[in-house]
Amino acid sequence: MENQNKKSLKWLWITIALVAVAAVGFWVVYSGIQNESVDSVFSLSILLAGIFVITALGYLLGRVTVKGVSLGTAGVFLVAILFGFLWSLDGLKDIPVIGNFYLTPTSAVTAYYKKVISNVGLVMFVGAVGFIAGPKFFRDLRKNFKTYILMGIVIILVGTAAAVALSFLSPYGSDFWSGILSGALTSTPGYSAAQEAMAIKGEPDTYVTIGHAIAYPFGVIGVVLFVQLLPKFLKADMAHERTLLSGEATSVVEEKKVGGLFSCDGLGFTAFAIAVVAGLLLGAIKIPLPGGANFSLGTTGGVLIMCLVFGHFGHIGKLSLEVPAATTKVLKELGLMLFLIGAGVEGGVNLVAAVGNDVQILLWGFIGGAVMTLLPMVVGFFLGGKVLKLPLLNNLGSITGGMTSTPALGTLIATAETEDVASAYASTYPIALVLIVLACNLMIGLI
Repeated sequence: MENQNKKSLKWLWITIALVAVAAVGFWVVYSGIQNESVDSVFSLSILLAGIFVITALGYLLGRVTVKGVSLGTAGVFLVAILFGFLWSLDGLKDIPVIGNFYLTPTSAVTAYYKKVISNVGLVMFVGAVGFIAGPKFFRDLRKNFKTYILMGIVIILVGTAAAVALSFLSPYGSDFWSGILSGALTSTPGYSAAQEAMAIKGEPDTYVTIGHAIAYPFGVIGVVLFVQLLPKFLKADMAHERTLLSGEATSVVEEKKVGGLFSCDGLGFTAFAIAVVAGLLLGAIKIPLPGGANFSLGTTGGVLIMCLVFGHFGHIGKLSLEVPAATTKVLKELGLMLFLIGAGVEGGVNLVAAVGNDVQILLWGFIGGAVMTLLPMVVGFFLGGKVLKLPLLNNLGSITGGMTSTPALGTLIATAETEDVASAYASTYPIALVLIVLACNLMIGLI
C-alpha cells in the first residue's frame, strides 16, 4: 500500500509539472499574439519561459531510468540543446507568432542564456563545490598531491595528442581541432583561449566555434554516463567504496572552533558572496604568454580556488565564513541546472548556425570529439586504478576534475551518495584547467 501511494504521488507531481509547463507555454504564446514585435519585455518572457520549460522537461527526462542508469540533471542539458536547436531553424522565423521565438547566435535572448544564465549557474556550482571540499581539500591534496597532478597531466596530454594527430590526418586544421578539444573536455576557458589565439593571428575563429559546438554535447553526456556505468560494470560495492573514499580523504576532520564568531546570516549567503567576489577578482588576473596571448583562471578557476580557501579556514578573525550544508546542496544543484540550461541553449543555436548542411565536418567533429572524451577517461582510469592504486571513487572524482566536467561531478555525487568525491575533483581540476588553456593556445600557435 505504501509503495502504491508513493507511485501515485510521483505521477501526481509529474502531472502538476506538465500542467505548469503547458500553462507557461500558453502564457508566452498568448503574449506573442498580443505583441508580435520582439521588444525587451517579450524577450524577457521568452527567456523566463524557456528556463522553466527546459527545467521541468529536463528533470522529467532525467528521471527516466534504464537498467539503473539515468541522466539526472544532464537531462536538462539535452532538453536545452533541443530547445536551442529547434528555435534556431530558419523555417521557424516565417511562422506567425512562433517566429517571435526565433533565436540566432547574436540575438539578445541567446546572449542572456550565454552570458548571464550559464555564468551565474557556473559560479554557484563551483562555489558550492569549493565550500563542500574546502574542509578536507588541503589535507587530501597534501596526501595525494603527486597523484592528482599526474592524473590531470595525463588526461589532458592524451586528449591533446588525439587532437594534434587528427589535425594532420583530417582535412581540417588546428583551429577546428582545438575547438573540438575544448568541447570534448567541456572547457570554456580552453575555448576562449583558442578564440584569443586566432584573434592574435588575425584570422576568424569560425572553425573554433564549429568544433566546440559539435563536440560539447557528447563531452557532457559521455562523462556523465561514464561515471554512472563504470561502477555498474565493475559491480562495485558502493558502501565499501565510500568507506575507502572517506579513509583517503581523512574523513575525521578536526574543526577548529573559534568562540564568538559573528555570522551575517544563518544561510551563509554573505560568506558565499564574499568568496565569489574574491574568486572573480582572482580569475580576472591575466598572465602574459609567449606569442601575445594571456592566461587567466577565469570565472571557474578563480571562484573554485577562493571558495576552497574560504571553506578551509571557515572564518576571518571573528567573521564566520561558514556556509551550511543545506545551502551548499541547494546552490550546487541550482547552479548546475542553470549552467546546463545556458550552455545547452547556446550549444543548440550554435550547432545549427555553424554546421548547416556540411555533413562531413559534423562526422569528423563528432567522431573526433568522442575519441577525445572517451580515450583520456579510459587511460586515466587505468592509470589511477592500476598504477596509482586510487580507490574507485577517488579515481572517478579525479577523472571528472581532469576532464573539467562540471555536470559529471554532480552525477558522481549522486552515484556515490557522498559529496566527499568533490575533494578529488577539486584537487585535479586546477592543473587540468591550466593545461587545457595552454594546449588550445599552443595548438593554434605552433601547428
